[in-house]
Parts: sequence; C-alpha cells; structure tokens
Amino acid sequence: MASRAISDLHPQLQPLAETFIRRCRDAGVEVLITCTWRPAAEQGLLYAQGRSAPGIKLTHARAGQSAHNAMLYGSPAAKAFDVLPLVAGKPVWDLGHPHWQVMGRIGMELDLDWHGHPRASHREFPHFELKDKT
Repeated sequence: MASRAISDLHPQLQPLAETFIRRCRDAGVEVLITCTWRPAAEQGLLYAQGRSAPGIKLTHARAGQSAHNAMLYGSPAAKAFDVLPLVAGKPVWDLGHPHWQVMGRIGMELDLDWHGHPRASHREFPHFELKDKT
C-alpha cells in the first residue's frame, strides 16, 4: 500500500515537503499528501490502468521507473510526492481551481519539478518531484 508519510521521502525531499506544506498553509491553501512512497507492485497496477486494465491512465511510469518507487539503503526514499488541495476539508479535483496554481508556484519556488506546469512532458497536477541534478 502506498505511503503518505513524509519520512518515506528521500532525505533531501523531506524538508522541502515540510516547507511546501507550511508555505501552502501560509498562503491559505490546506494540502493533503496522497502519496509519497509506492511499492513497485502497486505502480505496476497503476500503469496497467487505461492500458491492459479498465479505467483512465493515471501514470506514465512503469514499476521501478517512478520517483515514488525510489529506495535508499533498502528503505523507502521516494523522490516525489502527490498532493491535493483541500477546501472546507474536501479534496479539490477541479484543475481550474486557483489553489493548484498557488501550490505549483510554491513547489517551483522550492526548485521542485511540478508536473502541472504547462511545459511539463506530461501534465499531472498533484505530482511534485526532486529535480534530477545529475
């Protein structure tokens, strides 16, 4: 089962995720982390959806290719987290809601890759990821 724990993020991403949440809250946006680390088997099921299984496509990454599947010394160390904005305690799925842009701006100010950015290779508004600095 996927994790929502900040402690399951890569050590470099943990303080950025905490700062992201605090800065969103300061900007009037409550966020819900929906996924940090995800096991490869679950990633494989998500990848199959909309391809060999019914439903809409949810991910472009196969098992082991997702930043959510990253490990460090045998422990979860996801290099990405997914979030949703909350309004009155309810998740907001409407991508036109202004909270998405507030979260995107904050994530990019923290030097995270935001997959909701108009120039993202594939648009995935909830997804924020450590930039690959190799």
